Amino acid sequence: MAQMGNIFLFSRSARISCLALVALALYATAASNWLASAVAITAAAAIWSTPAGRPAHNEPLWRKINSALVVLLAAELCASLWLAPEGLDQWLFVIPLAAFATLPLPLASLVTLGCLIAVMLAGLTAGLGADRHQLVSTLLLTTALSCAIVFLREFKFRQLAPLRRTDELTQAASREYLSADLHREIQRSEREGTQMAIAMIGLDRHLTDIDLDADINAILPRIGRFLHSQLRDFDSYYRMADLQFLIILPGNSTAQATVEIDQIRQGLRDLLQSHGLHLTVSAGIAGLNIGDDANSLQRAAARTLQRAQRRGGNQVQPHGSMTDQSQKPGAPAMPHLGEHSEGSSNR
Repeated sequence: MAQMGNIFLFSRSARISCLALVALALYATAASNWLASAVAITAAAAIWSTPAGRPAHNEPLWRKINSALVVLLAAELCASLWLAPEGLDQWLFVIPLAAFATLPLPLASLVTLGCLIAVMLAGLTAGLGADRHQLVSTLLLTTALSCAIVFLREFKFRQLAPLRRTDELTQAASREYLSADLHREIQRSEREGTQMAIAMIGLDRHLTDIDLDADINAILPRIGRFLHSQLRDFDSYYRMADLQFLIILPGNSTAQATVEIDQIRQGLRDLLQSHGLHLTVSAGIAGLNIGDDANSLQRAAARTLQRAQRRGGNQVQPHGSMTDQSQKPGAPAMPHLGEHSEGSSNR
């Protein structure tokens, strides 16, 4: 809950900052202060192009756009040292922190060093007035504080990385813990003589040629909350890809898991469609058999999911229920659960 609160507050602060900078740009334009207007617009665009402005801006293309805007902002503020020194140069104090927070470390260091050199060169002239020495010392102090903040952030991230069990977007368990958790559940099932099944759920991407990564990333938190609400307290789910999850279902037979996962599949489909994504979801179910381990069980679920998607998607396919060349003549085939199968359960 605290993490979601931080994301919410940061997103709202980013939007308010963008609006304030746009208003400042309009005021500067009315006052014919074109450089100040350009700086305000560039700063607003730099904030809006971050994931805080929009979650979809977490893509590599938007990161490059954001980096270009931060570099442009630094260039405009350095130019203000000679073109418009009346107060605009004070904005240079935000450049070190903005650079280290958004740019790769080598580029951030280069931009910060360029700003320091520009301020020192401008301080050699009388154009900055009597405050030129104070500007240089203050910028140096700001740079040192920014470096300290970045160092503490990286140190905290590396210290907490081994303890982070959940994905930040979906609150699903991290994939690194899957093999160990699955092995432990297999041992418990064999020891207690109970059944167990796992499910691999994935988006039917082959049904569309449209690149929907940005839209999918935007609703991943909702998908994670939906899965959490549908599963039992002792079930666990793991994020395998952008919209691919593996679910461990202790105590469930393959038939029980097929019915429960089909309900979840339909709920995910409805969730996607409520956000304008007319896509479908498929799932593959694999039950625990004698001799299975964590790796073989995962491979069985992944192969079953691929088979369900090759058959058109929008269905739940239990492992071993496909009618293929290897099936014995006359052997009954288990029906898959989908939109047009009688075994499909409606929410």
